[in-house]
Amino acid sequence: MKTISVREFQKKIRESVDAAQNDRVVLTKNGKPAALLIGVKGQDWESVVLQTSAPFWKIIEKRRKEKTIPIREMRKRMKALDKKNR
Repeated sequence: MKTISVREFQKKIRESVDAAQNDRVVLTKNGKPAALLIGVKGQDWESVVLQTSAPFWKIIEKRRKEKTIPIREMRKRMKALDKKNR
């Protein structure tokens, strides 16, 4: 992980963005972490938006706490629905 001051970042934005494509870059202000620069080159907009969306991750966390069913049970239910809809 690379660390760079905000002042230095202002002078080397392009280099910092390029470095962030391979590893995270921590921006510091007065010697303390202030921001994190993460490269997203090659990702689509939807992925970037979802990865950085607090409401999306709250939904994921809530869903992970819910009860699940085994895949066999899900397949059984899907077959029953398929037969019903024929």
